Amino acid sequence: MKPVRFFLSLLAVSLIATCAAQGQATRTWVSGVGDDGNPCSRTAPCKTFAGAISKTAAGGEIDNLDEGGFGALTITKAITIDGGGGQVASVLVAGTNGITVSAGTSDVVTLRNLSFQGLTGTGLNGIQLTSAGTLHIERCAIFGFSDSGIAITPTSQPANGTQVFIEDTVSQDNGGYGLYAIASSTNVHVSVSNSRFTGNSQAGVYAADYSRVTIWNSNINGNSTGLLADAASGSTVISIADSMVTNNPGNGAQAGGGAGSSAIRLQHVSLFSNGTGFSEGTNGTIASFGNNYNTNPGAPNSTLTPQ
Repeated sequence: MKPVRFFLSLLAVSLIATCAAQGQATRTWVSGVGDDGNPCSRTAPCKTFAGAISKTAAGGEIDNLDEGGFGALTITKAITIDGGGGQVASVLVAGTNGITVSAGTSDVVTLRNLSFQGLTGTGLNGIQLTSAGTLHIERCAIFGFSDSGIAITPTSQPANGTQVFIEDTVSQDNGGYGLYAIASSTNVHVSVSNSRFTGNSQAGVYAADYSRVTIWNSNINGNSTGLLADAASGSTVISIADSMVTNNPGNGAQAGGGAGSSAIRLQHVSLFSNGTGFSEGTNGTIASFGNNYNTNPGAPNSTLTPQ
């Protein structure tokens, strides 16, 4: 009898594990009229991202069926969240982050077609990364947060550093920075393309300790400072090409100020109507490839001659 009981016990455990696995779908759905008690299928969607993620398998995807606000979320596994083209899938929060990415160091997370709003300026960060292997932010709008629109602050990273890709995204009118990146020992790598950082109360893009930020075909306009590379320890580099840095009342591009090495490298960048164009502080260097335009005070000069 004992062998039979042992076999039946193994069978029961196997069935439970199978049912649990079947309870997580590779694709789930949310709707403004959904219910988190539902299985999050297309015909019985959930109401919030938090309700859907527990029913979505690692590496799966959450999609929305209609416009709505789907709540704050902490992501702890590989996942894609897609708000869908032409619709408004929003995260409206007060006193918290919109989405926190705290996944494994080999996990890939994608946030696509989403709108993030900090209610009356009380939300903390629109998107905050504390750990992940790779984060993609695509076609998102982030505004009204008291701290940063996007905060890349990994506390654990893969051996070659976390990779963050920001494409076709707007981060504007936040109380802190449009984009903030900092790490503790391993460099975090942030690549930005076709994006805008506008109207933020501090810097549009701030690269702090152990960060490598590259920007292409983007606008950094109307912030207190446009670009800020300033490391307290380690080093930081902003590399920017084919972009506009305009109407920032402080510095258009500022490198240095802290104890770490800080650099900004520019190619085909136009700096118009800033308080100061280029500003080098302590341990800071600005490298122009000789084809940038600066109409503002500040080195190398204030003419329209390519610099």
